[in-house]
Amino acid sequence: MELSALGFDDGFERHAAGLLQPGHSLARVTTVARGAFLVHDGAAETPAELVGKFRFGNPAAAEVPCVGDWVCVRRESLGGPAVIHGILPRRTFLRRKSPGRTVDYQMIAANVDVAFVVQGCQYDLSAARLERYMVMADEGHIELRIVLSKTDLISAAELQQRTEQIRCRGCSAQILPLSNTLGDGLEEFRALLLPGKTYCLLGSSGVGKTTLINRLLGREAFETKAVSATGEGVHTTARRHLLVLECGALFIDTPGMRELGLLGTTDGMNATFAAIADFSAGCRFSNCTHTQEPGCAVRSAVESGDLSADRYQNYLKLRKETEYHGLSYAEKRKENRAFGRFKSAAKPMKD
Repeated sequence: MELSALGFDDGFERHAAGLLQPGHSLARVTTVARGAFLVHDGAAETPAELVGKFRFGNPAAAEVPCVGDWVCVRRESLGGPAVIHGILPRRTFLRRKSPGRTVDYQMIAANVDVAFVVQGCQYDLSAARLERYMVMADEGHIELRIVLSKTDLISAAELQQRTEQIRCRGCSAQILPLSNTLGDGLEEFRALLLPGKTYCLLGSSGVGKTTLINRLLGREAFETKAVSATGEGVHTTARRHLLVLECGALFIDTPGMRELGLLGTTDGMNATFAAIADFSAGCRFSNCTHTQEPGCAVRSAVESGDLSADRYQNYLKLRKETEYHGLSYAEKRKENRAFGRFKSAAKPMKD
């Protein structure tokens, strides 16, 4: 297999020319699970481990390899694991705030061309949550498409209603209705997949992501549990992995995400809520927060019905969240840098 079959192209080659050291070669990270890595160098998929600077150098979470990354590796011993020495600059990325109270990034995938957000028609569909995915994709410069799964559980009129609900949130992304049970929409989905391009499935647990992967592979490569009596799935993928389909497309399956916190997503917010940015050009004050200032064109648009009140409230919520976490993250990194300087100064001098 050529590296191009794994998504390697001229852009990555230019970056690699300045990073590869003698004895190093290129590989793509195909699996990340609890600190363990698998990489593919075009010849085979092999285990890999991190060089010391990644393990002991206190790097930020976003600086550690994730699935989809192109990395520089070295074979330290025959039959032993590859050692990851460096990461090529990411063309695109998907990341979120780490779950829980930790204020840090959690990398989901890198160098993804298209992200498919899978939402179940019957129970999982949430326009507000979809906007979180939109911000995430826009921040990482990734094209987003939407899959409405389990269409066999609703009527055609209800499906149309779900589609209109999404469009009312200002989402212009392609929407793909699909039923894993009946196979409806599967061929239309396949037709979108191009050789050498990397795709990613995002969504909550049980919306049908793993079943869709199995259908695309044409075999039960990954175990799924039976759905509940209400039609909701109960399977959760336990790791992130990159797969090569028979058509040559590359697919990254990810665990279902219950928490989708935002951190440092100013550019993504501006892109996702472009309509609000357009309205804000008419605000009396250039630093208007669109909450209580007089002459706010955004609030006027809400009052006139030109802007959805639900979308406006979700915008305020997401902006507050990403700004709050952004300040906390900046403070954390400042403390980490100060601690790093302290450790360096405290090292005993050699005789």
